[in-house]
This record gives sequence, C-alpha cells and structure tokens, in this order.
Amino acid sequence: MSIEEIEEKVKKLAAKVKDLKGEIATEEATKNAFISPFIRDILGYDIFDPREVIPEYVADVGKKKGEKVDYAIKSGNDFRFLIECKAVGSPLSLDHADQLVRYFTVTDAEFAILTNGEVYQFYTQLDKVNRMDERPFMVLDLADIDARLFPSLENCTKSNFDAGTITAVAEEMKYVSEVKRVISSIFKAPSDEWVKLLAGQVSDRKMTARNLEFFHKIVSTASTQYLNDEASRRLRSAQAINETEAPVASSAPTPPTEIEPAASEIETTEDEIQGFMIIRAISCALVEPKRVALRDAKSYCAILFDDNNRKPIVRLYFNSSKYRIGLFGSDKSETIEEIENVTDIYRFQDRIKERVEALAEGT
Repeated sequence: MSIEEIEEKVKKLAAKVKDLKGEIATEEATKNAFISPFIRDILGYDIFDPREVIPEYVADVGKKKGEKVDYAIKSGNDFRFLIECKAVGSPLSLDHADQLVRYFTVTDAEFAILTNGEVYQFYTQLDKVNRMDERPFMVLDLADIDARLFPSLENCTKSNFDAGTITAVAEEMKYVSEVKRVISSIFKAPSDEWVKLLAGQVSDRKMTARNLEFFHKIVSTASTQYLNDEASRRLRSAQAINETEAPVASSAPTPPTEIEPAASEIETTEDEIQGFMIIRAISCALVEPKRVALRDAKSYCAILFDDNNRKPIVRLYFNSSKYRIGLFGSDKSETIEEIENVTDIYRFQDRIKERVEALAEGT
C-alpha cells in the first residue's frame, strides 16, 4: 500500500467518523463503524480471516481468567498488534486498559493500539522488554490529521510491516514528542531550574526568592515575545521569497561539497525534518537509521550517509514555495526533481534505496 493510498483512506475514514460519531453510543458500534474499517482499509488486514484478525482474543493472565482484548492481529504464529477499543468520544488512558497492558506482557506482541475509533494511540516496548511503554510513540487523531505520520503508518500496514523499522522510527518519534512536550511546558510554565539557568546567562544576581520571582516574569515575557517574533519573521520571509526556476540538472560528474555558513543563517524547517524522517524510513530497509544524518546548509538541506558531506543521499531544496529534491546517480551527478509536498519524496524511494545501497557498498 502506497503513502498516497494511506492518506486517501485515512481522510475517508476521518470524514466518516466526523459524520457518524454523534450517532454512535456504544463500544460495539464504534468497533463496527470505525475500528474494523481502520484495521481492514488502512492496516490492510482481512477482518473476516481468523488467522489474521482474532476478535475478543482470550489469554489467561496469572489469576485473571477469561479476560479478553478486543482484537489480536497476527501473521502466522506471530502477533503484530493487540488492539483495545473504547466507545467513540471516550478518553483514552492506560488506567482503563488493564487487559491490553497484561496481554502485552504474556504474548510476543511488540506493538499495541488503544483507540476510541477517532484517536489511535500506538505503543511499543522501548523502555523495558515485554513491558508496554506508558506513553504512545504515535498518535493518529482523525479529527486533526498530521500528515507527518503517514510514513510511519505505512510501516504498520500488512504489506510493509517490519518490526525493526517500526521500532527504530518509533524510538525517534517518541523522544521527539517528549522533547516537544518538555519545550511546551517550559514556555507555558517555566520551572525554577530553567529560570535560574537563563537568568545566570544574563545576570550575576543571587537567586533570592524576590529575584527568582522577577526573572520568572522576564522569562515568560521573553518566551512569548520570541514566539511572536519568530512567527512574524517566518511570515515576512515567506512573503519575500520570489519564485525561482529549478536548477538545470548537471550531466557531468561533480563531487558534492558543502560550504556551511554561520549557524545563525541556517534554519531547519519542520518540512525538512519531515523529509529527513521519510528518507530515513526508506533507508531503514537497507542500513541502520543512525547512518542517515541531516546536515542543513543555507541553500539546501543535505541528507547524508554516515554524516559525510561527500556521501549525499538526497538534497532538499525547500527554501522557496516550489519544493525540489536533488537525487544522485551512480556517476555522482545530481538531478533535480520538483515535488508538490513532502510526502512526494516516496515517489522516488527506489532511486533513494539504490543510492543508499551504493553508498553502503562503498561505490
């Protein structure tokens, strides 16, 4: 299943949930109307084949007898997902999903989903083996779809399922999410430690209770102004960018080199980070994720093999309204291709894999 098909099916299911959720009152109705279609149409499993999808799966856990998890998805003898369902609109919390947590421990399942039909929380075991993490590594909210999740969702489908790739991407997604959460909390309510750290960079004052209270106000004001200034700057920058024609592809082999300007002149955008994660996900089938690195420059964002600027995998030209990517052939020449959005990178995944394979082999 392609990334475009996943996007189409996710949006179709989201429209259905929006239209019908007011009519759904029970967990069983939620499963029939929303969750079964998710398993069938998006994950790609046959909900009528008991070898693939087992509803009301029972496994005795210690003294707990006859408990059920709503769905177990398998491939042969291997579990792929355990799914616990709640009625649409219900809050999702592991405090109310005891069966899912216990079953995760006693089966060989590496991944679990907790859902109310509209929000899908994906869990794995990054913190401890055979122990489900307390926080999901990915959350798909059909009421607020984040297109950056489509590549990771593609890895979860039946046709593209690879536990190693999902785990590698999940680890990165989890910690990115955690750091964003911490940054958000710092901006909203900076802790005393954070205030002291910043105050120590600009003042020699002793951090008495009075000074601490004073700098709390300073940090809060500065944080708000910084966010507003950054939003305004980005808006002005976007308005000032003129349309430029795509560079002509060079037919002569030219060794790629990068001259890095001052760090203050470089801004790595969210789309560049998303593009990097897509390329890393594509490359995971061939090499370890850590061998795919991002190094931003002023005119483009380079995705490098082993963080070596003489081994570019792809260049992302996202600095104008027309997005382009630079692909490298066996003769090391760069060919520029236009794309409409970041997920269009998947159209070139075969060429990206060929490049990664060549670099891994040292050619």
